[in-house]
This record gives sequence, structure tokens and C-alpha cells, in this order.
Amino acid sequence: MPMNPTEKAAAVATLKENFDKAVATVLVDYRGVTVEHITELRTEFRKAGIEYRVVKNNLVKKAIAGTDLENAEGFTSQLTGMTGIAWSYEDPSSAAKVLKNFREAKKDVLKKKDQPEKLAAKCAVLDGQVLAGKQVETTLASMPGKDEVRAMLLATLMAPAQSLVAQLAAPAQRFAFVLDARKRQQEAG
Repeated sequence: MPMNPTEKAAAVATLKENFDKAVATVLVDYRGVTVEHITELRTEFRKAGIEYRVVKNNLVKKAIAGTDLENAEGFTSQLTGMTGIAWSYEDPSSAAKVLKNFREAKKDVLKKKDQPEKLAAKCAVLDGQVLAGKQVETTLASMPGKDEVRAMLLATLMAPAQSLVAQLAAPAQRFAFVLDARKRQQEAG
């Protein structure tokens, strides 16, 4: 059913807002995928805090009018055919990771001989930069997530304190070893 002008304007405004607040956006080609698999993918996206919508390409073009994406050839050239968009608002790599993991889990169903890949990433936008479809899985999906970065930072910050504690405890530990060795020597001899 066609949208009236008011509905189109509201949809464009919503899309513009989504693009503005997203830290990463992934365009997905969902051609040839069953409703059951798309429903499962939507569930996985929801669990990861990612908004996923199927959107008309013309509405996306109107939403990005006047932005840097309007002139990004790698992005606008992908606005053909069936397009689903996954917006990640917190973790830049989460949408790419969910898509990659889902494709790997369903690879026996999604990949048929002599047919194009299903649920392929068309492209992604990260910090205003457009990444090609293959880069989405090789680069973006392999980036550490927000929680992983926090854990690495915490480990880095705690390392000097742990080293200091080990250095302070070392003389007492060595003295205990010397006493233990002396005790065993006396018991043996």
C-alpha cells in the first residue's frame, strides 16, 4: 500500500534521526532469505541492541539528502534492490558481528551452490567512512566490542599495580623459600 506524503515525511525524519544517532550502520541484502530466517536475524539484532528495518531505497536517499552520505558513491550505489538497514547505537561492530555470526550459523541453508550469497552486507558506515561489503565482515566484525575494549583497558590499568604488589611480596616470598629449604635440610641431615 503506497504511503501518503505525511507518512513519507515522518518515515524520512525517522530515518534521518537513525542515521544521525547511529555509531555504525550496515546495509544488508536480504534477497532470497526466508521469513523464518529474517525473523531469527531480527531477534538476534534486538538482543544486541541493534535496530533493523527494511526500508525503501528512495526514502533512504531522501533521508541522507544534504549529508556527507549523499555524495558517498560507495553508499548510494548500494541503494538498489532489497535493502535492510541495521543501526548500531552503542557498539560499532555489533551489527557486523551479529550478521557474520548468523550467516556462519546458517551457512548450510543460506549458501547454495551456483547462487549468490544470501544475507550479504552491502556496505557499512562507520564514523562517516563507507566500508565495502567484504570489509564489513573482515574489518568491522573483527573489531573488539565495547565490553572487550573496557576489559583490555582495565587490564592495562591494573598491570602496574599487580606488578608493584608482586615486587613488594617477592622478598618475603624468597625468605619463606629459604626458611623452607633450611628446614628440609635439617630434617634430612
